[in-house]
Amino acid sequence: MKKSTLAGFFVVMWAALLGSAAFAAPVNIKFAHSGSLEHQYNIGAEHFKKLVEEASGGEMQITIFPQGQLGGERELAESVRMGTVEIGAVAASNMAGFVPELQVFGIPFLFPGREQVYAALDGSIGSELAEYMLKKGFASLSFWEVGFRNMTNNVRPVKVPADMKDLKIRVQESKIWIEFMRRLGAVATPIPFGELYTALQQKVTDGEENPIATIYSMKFYEVQKYISMTGHTYEPALVIANAKWLEGLDPKHREILKDAAAKTAAYQRETLAQLEKERLEAIRKTGVEIEENPDKAAFAEVTKDLYKVVSDVVPEALVQRIRDEVAKAR
Repeated sequence: MKKSTLAGFFVVMWAALLGSAAFAAPVNIKFAHSGSLEHQYNIGAEHFKKLVEEASGGEMQITIFPQGQLGGERELAESVRMGTVEIGAVAASNMAGFVPELQVFGIPFLFPGREQVYAALDGSIGSELAEYMLKKGFASLSFWEVGFRNMTNNVRPVKVPADMKDLKIRVQESKIWIEFMRRLGAVATPIPFGELYTALQQKVTDGEENPIATIYSMKFYEVQKYISMTGHTYEPALVIANAKWLEGLDPKHREILKDAAAKTAAYQRETLAQLEKERLEAIRKTGVEIEENPDKAAFAEVTKDLYKVVSDVVPEALVQRIRDEVAKAR
């Protein structure tokens, strides 16, 4: 073969290879969650999508499925574990059926503030929880925010634990949440998140407990009269991926996802902190009565040994390590 012919052959082959790379199908990723378009999950999902698609140069494409389009949180977690959904954002409390150790987030007044939460989740505690999840088929990409949970109801203002007596309060289906309400004298009413607005509207339950961001984005304030800023527990949003799928990705794509998830955590937390005051004021203007200074010490006293309820699935050593991390971060 003549040199000119051989050179032309290689030019054609090189062009073909470049062309096939240029037209390679993108990695299509489903990102699902149960929140509204204003919800904490979606604030994070939209930013995550932007970062991933930009960093990958379009090699990765994310389609967001909000508002429970692919199922409620338990169904979504199962879909991620099975691999029919690649990535999802799920509240830790709704993952407890798959990873019992996550019930640690149901222990009241474990975290006094956001700084202590972030120090724990972004450090060794977060790594330990990620290991628990990985054993059950979930790869943890990051801990985003749902927020500190507060009480709402339609019956009376709540300032002290006694004010909770006989109120029917929606909770996640978890023994620590059910026992939490029992200690306060309330009636725990497990209801799926997607059905909660209707249940409040139809007075199937008197109230619920969620962060202000959730109360606002899901419009629960439209069907509630009172909010009490108890801040009794902190709820992280677990950004989970199917472990086998993630491991099978090109390493550069895997790193892009992890990096984007971590950057989104910082962005989403900061955004929610800025929005909380605005949203609380917007809720107040609708006529909802807000108790900003409930007796948190009294609530903490009534529930101080509640961690023992889950000691069979949440190692007390884990609880103590969190308390140690919190003490360091004060």
